Amino acid sequence: MHDRPSARRRIFLMRHGSVTYFDAAGRPVLPEQVPLNDAGRLQADAAGHAFAAAGVRFDRVIVSGLPRTVETAARVLAVTGQQIAPDTWPELHEIRGGRLSTIPDAELKRAFTGVFEGLVAPEQRFLGGESVGEMMDRVHPALARLRADPGWDTVLLVLHGGVNCAILSLALTGQRLFLGGLAQEAGCINAIDVGLDPLDWVVRFVNHVPPCPLQPEARSTTMEQLFAQYRRAE
Repeated sequence: MHDRPSARRRIFLMRHGSVTYFDAAGRPVLPEQVPLNDAGRLQADAAGHAFAAAGVRFDRVIVSGLPRTVETAARVLAVTGQQIAPDTWPELHEIRGGRLSTIPDAELKRAFTGVFEGLVAPEQRFLGGESVGEMMDRVHPALARLRADPGWDTVLLVLHGGVNCAILSLALTGQRLFLGGLAQEAGCINAIDVGLDPLDWVVRFVNHVPPCPLQPEARSTTMEQLFAQYRRAE
């Protein structure tokens, strides 16, 4: 453990590095199996270098268990030279989509992007699958369990865009609300400090992307990009 003047502890919250959800023929790849692509590996390494340059040491590392989070965490730890076996928390799995073939064409765009637009209603479903409320109801208790564990000072969570939005929304509002407009670029880092009181959250920074912090070319969201890829593949 580290000696610190504040009672607050630090959560570094990452989104996994970039992946390719459609193969060269335009066929979708199962999201439960997709690995990092070349860009994603570079993003994970860049995050590792950022942590190493700042002298950050982790007491714990937690991943969702999906390969893209496991690989991202492994690359960060390799660059920082830390031998930590990540814990797998399946309840921090990305929001689960349904079958695209069952969604009417007129509703398809909202099925892709609706979860990430404005203040999202809990009943809004992602690709016809899990609702935002259902996701929050598994993610929020996991965060409470993490905060109740006194055995860490600095933790790295390597998770997913939707799950990260759920965590950041809780930190910003202290309520069961979901702010869909919180961008989470592939390989990004967020920093959140937590105190002893359940409402003691301090969001230090959001969506820091080490390879290109100013993100001058970023205009579209991840789900807008995926929707365009899906349309091209049809």
